[in-house]
Amino acid sequence: MCAMSVTLTTLLSRARARVRLAPDDLLRDRVYRRLWTSILISSLGGQVTMLALPLTAAVLLHASPTQMGWLTAMEIAPFVLFSLPGGVWLDRVRKLPVYIGGETVLAFAVASVPLAWWAGWLTMGWLYAVGFFIGTVYTVAGSAAQVVLTQVVPRSRLVEAHAKNSLASSGAEVAGPGVAGALIRLLGAPVALLVDACALLGSALILRGVRVTETLAPPVAGRFWTDLKVGLRFVVHQRLLVALAVCVGALQLCHHAALVVQILFATRVLGMSEQAVGLSYVGLGIGTVGASLLGDRISRRIGPGPCMVAGFAVAGSGWAILSLAPVGPWGVAAFALMLCLFGVGAVMVFINFLALRQAVTPEPLLGRMTSTMRWLTLLPAGPGALIGGWLGEHVGLRAALGFAGGGALLLGALAWQWRTLRDVRSLPSAAPAAAPGRAAEALAEGTV
Repeated sequence: MCAMSVTLTTLLSRARARVRLAPDDLLRDRVYRRLWTSILISSLGGQVTMLALPLTAAVLLHASPTQMGWLTAMEIAPFVLFSLPGGVWLDRVRKLPVYIGGETVLAFAVASVPLAWWAGWLTMGWLYAVGFFIGTVYTVAGSAAQVVLTQVVPRSRLVEAHAKNSLASSGAEVAGPGVAGALIRLLGAPVALLVDACALLGSALILRGVRVTETLAPPVAGRFWTDLKVGLRFVVHQRLLVALAVCVGALQLCHHAALVVQILFATRVLGMSEQAVGLSYVGLGIGTVGASLLGDRISRRIGPGPCMVAGFAVAGSGWAILSLAPVGPWGVAAFALMLCLFGVGAVMVFINFLALRQAVTPEPLLGRMTSTMRWLTLLPAGPGALIGGWLGEHVGLRAALGFAGGGALLLGALAWQWRTLRDVRSLPSAAPAAAPGRAAEALAEGTV
């Protein structure tokens, strides 16, 4: 008995040693750990909305492919309308309260769907309005969240931080879809959205304990449009930011063309139930967890630019495979494989994309740069959603998936030829920031 006790103690000690954080691990920092925990909780709830909102439209309201395209387009439209002025405003206010407020109001927006369903008011028009409101909050609060990270983490460790954030999201993607599928089957898609509402409120409460130091330059009256031009011109004059905007914008077009039809393909072509769809989304979590664990290492080995290019091709291969999948068990497996490959590709792209654009930007321009880049990269997403919906309704759901897969594979081939992206093997230094007044004037006049 004594020997068994010693053996058990030894095994427990070895297990603790394996999971022990390195002395310099970011998760040892109390402030970053609260931020990371908030992301994890919010992501767990987000898995419910990711499945429940389109399933509510597709199954409960019998939405057509075109209507699914419009639902996605309504979520994207605020980025096009409000990103640029939102970025100017963000550079004039503290970002953390904006982030916390965004999580809170999103909870009420998501909760409105089951309330409308209970009251008998739920229509596609209601979902369009909710999607537009969610997109509006993400436009500003999402940009604020990205800037908050740079206030918590040193710039030299941004790829590592984004990889850990992605790991938090990925952990939610492993456990979340199965739970979401069971909740949707047990409660119905609209009611399951209340879980996300509670998670968002929990995330906001955790964020209230975060403390960051931020120095704000006093806004100059009457300079709103000049400041907006400064952000635009800064992005346009950075060759790396232009390359990132073009390539990620093209990927967003392909992604949204596939996104609007993949639930319809799973339920109407492959005959999958809501629970089966939820379980298949575990594949997305597996892909993102694997890429999140290895993403920082791969990026350091081959460079952020080549890592992004590889991500384009991996994501595209998943959509291409699903477009050719047969009906039956192999088709279900192809659906799960597509989600897994998309998870791998998306992490490889976005942890490097976010780190590169933040590393090259001086702090006074982070809000405007973030909003400008989000605006540029999401401009093609709306047309992509509409193209996918039109192809799905008038040509076939497979055609929309084939368009997305072929487009992303072509993007990978073309991006490899673009040396501005391919040759980036490490994070760049931030561009020099001149005196605020003169820098704004020079950028607005296009003299730098």
